[in-house]
Amino acid sequence: MADNSERSDAVRSEAAKSGAAKKADQSGQVPTGKELAGYQERVFEIVRRVPAGRVMTYGQLAGFLGEGYTPRTVGFVMHNADDSVPWHRVINSQGACSTGRVLLPPDKQQRLLEAEGVEFNAKGRCDLARYRWAPEEFREADDESGRRGAEQASLFSD
Repeated sequence: MADNSERSDAVRSEAAKSGAAKKADQSGQVPTGKELAGYQERVFEIVRRVPAGRVMTYGQLAGFLGEGYTPRTVGFVMHNADDSVPWHRVINSQGACSTGRVLLPPDKQQRLLEAEGVEFNAKGRCDLARYRWAPEEFREADDESGRRGAEQASLFSD
């Protein structure tokens, strides 16, 4: 993984594009220092609650966190996660791992999830209807978005 300063620069860049700067500071400046730390900590706070054997998606996290968070910025933030954050429990919207080009070995995230009981098909996807988790305070909204998502056609063939 790249060093934390490179990751922080990437998060600030993505935060600026997504409007996170306006959330962190009404003047519209890109989050830095304490604002960036707060931005990251909001993501980590939820991810630390994901139980073993369950997953969340980058987009699901972004939706819970609100304006200024996007799936991409959540992904960049996850690159800064320390050992207290179960980073491997955050996957993409297709139920697959997106860390293959970031980590060595490329299947590390999937192996960690499989060790917790998450099953993947031959295409490297887990069943989000079975394994996706939401914090209790967001469950009703997540159930509604999950139903809408289930009705939406996938861009990828299974």
